[in-house]
Amino acid sequence: MDETFDGAPTPPLADIKVIDIATLFAGPFAAQLLADFGADVVKVEHPKGDPLRRYGPARDTVPLMWKVVNRNKKSVVLDLKQPQGRDSFLRMAADADVVIENFRPGTLERWGIGPEVLQRLNPALVVTRVTGFGQDGPYAGRPGFGTLAEAMSGLAAMSGEPGGPPMLPAFPLADAFAGVQAACATLVALHARHRLGKGQIADVAITESIIGALGAQLTAYDKLGLKPERVGNLSNNNAPRNVYRCADGRWVAVSAPAQSVAERVIRLVGRPELVDEPWFSTGAGRVAHRAMIDDAVARWIAIRDRPAVVAAFEKVEAAVAPIYEVDDVLSDPHFQAREVAVRVADDELDTVCMPNVPFRLSATPGRIRWAGPSLGEHTDEVLAAIENPIGRTDQSGEEAGGGAE
Repeated sequence: MDETFDGAPTPPLADIKVIDIATLFAGPFAAQLLADFGADVVKVEHPKGDPLRRYGPARDTVPLMWKVVNRNKKSVVLDLKQPQGRDSFLRMAADADVVIENFRPGTLERWGIGPEVLQRLNPALVVTRVTGFGQDGPYAGRPGFGTLAEAMSGLAAMSGEPGGPPMLPAFPLADAFAGVQAACATLVALHARHRLGKGQIADVAITESIIGALGAQLTAYDKLGLKPERVGNLSNNNAPRNVYRCADGRWVAVSAPAQSVAERVIRLVGRPELVDEPWFSTGAGRVAHRAMIDDAVARWIAIRDRPAVVAAFEKVEAAVAPIYEVDDVLSDPHFQAREVAVRVADDELDTVCMPNVPFRLSATPGRIRWAGPSLGEHTDEVLAAIENPIGRTDQSGEEAGGGAE
């Protein structure tokens, strides 16, 4: 096995060069996933800095979301709207494998650095374009933030309490989904180069990423005329499924998607006679009687502290989980053993605690080498490699087409 200078296995994407000119979350998150597995990712920022530097909480004016989403990347300052910045970018793209961008369709073309120009310069280049609505269609030119995708995908309409308003997620869910899809699309396009002999364009729409993640709702409407209803924490597919308050004021979540699990839960909470009812043998039957089931589970849990509830469920192999807040996540022994959170050295903040690489490879694992860099930290280093001067202006270059809420 190849090894790097520090004895670690050579990262699987160490031979891939990526230029990340996307802003905010979806595109940069895709680039982060590639960087976690060793891709050489250069984050190109406008001289005023990426908008993510002004998004979310900060410590001593240092943006914390930035430190996570742009870890393992190098920061280069260029104004892509100016000739000098365009020239430097094109020189970089000539030797790159991937460009990830999320400007509105037509923006890069107006700047003279659209995919046709890039692929004429570098036929092997993969250009991953992340926008709210895709590169074509009636809505292609609209601003495409995650909130709009969550609204138009059907996600918000099915979320919330019965009779209440639609509910949006409390974090950039659609952007995260689209970022994973964009990373996957990029890797597929890179793999296809061996057969095609050239790169291609990956068109990733945030709306479509969320629509695809919602399962069979389109199919159920097409065949049965069914529309998802807001049911809060309940489920239209199985019961019991809800959150329950324990005697100590803490909460647990219970799910029983299979009949065998539902049987264990109902016997545990002292209602074994329900298992013998004809309706109990199907998910639809249990949903039709979920008020009765839910009441039994809620009453049993309400008179017990959470540790006792969890222990009892685990003993009978029924599915339960404590509802954690962020400090619970950090202190959980399983998450600690798995190193779900890691602490990364940082010049600006000393150390930064952040989520670890989200999946494990047995032979070539990903690794966080450094937290998100300071603005322009690597400009001299990167541009020196292409023997091009640094260009800086004060004009704003933000015309994002897909990003966080």
